[in-house]
Amino acid sequence: MTAVRQDAWSAEDDLILAEVTLRHIREGSTQLAAFEEVGEKIGRTSAACGFRWNSCVRKSYEGAIGIAKGQRQKRSYLKKQPSVRGAQVAGLILGDVDEEFGRGEGLSENTLSIDAVIRFLRQWKGTIQEAGRQLKMLERDLREKEDELTELRSENERLSKEVNLAQSDYRVVNDDYKALIQIMDRARRLAFLNEEEEEMKTRFKMDGNGNLERIE
Repeated sequence: MTAVRQDAWSAEDDLILAEVTLRHIREGSTQLAAFEEVGEKIGRTSAACGFRWNSCVRKSYEGAIGIAKGQRQKRSYLKKQPSVRGAQVAGLILGDVDEEFGRGEGLSENTLSIDAVIRFLRQWKGTIQEAGRQLKMLERDLREKEDELTELRSENERLSKEVNLAQSDYRVVNDDYKALIQIMDRARRLAFLNEEEEEMKTRFKMDGNGNLERIE
């Protein structure tokens, strides 16, 4: 059975690290802030979280990182635009205004702005829905990992009890074996001493005249 380090990163830890870091990137926050938040959640230092992200987890989320950075740039750009034309600019940035808006005769700037706003809002709604679906998938995966972790902990506890019981039985059998060896050794020595005593005893017999004669 392969030993598992107590400080090893689990799939659940990596998932939390990725989710929080991507959120901070998307919202324009720093990765250091993300590592500190993750550290508080899973009981690790921010330095450990940063090392794990850069050495292992980041390469699995390159595509998601690019999307998060794009969303951050769009947020930043929109904040810098005048409030009156903000929705129109957002639509242009996202490529939501078709060329026909510029070619149609009699279309005013206000008409173009309304169309851009409608298109932007529709696509933004789709983005939100997609993000919601991805979040549900992440939550489902997280629940599955939590259930798997619970089963593994239960199995580990059961196996630990069996190992402790086997060790206890082994100690009892070993003690009994040692006691038996001691008894057998003592019996052999007693038998050996009895034989020597019998040999050392002088044996006599009585002759016809009633005299005792030593038997060699």
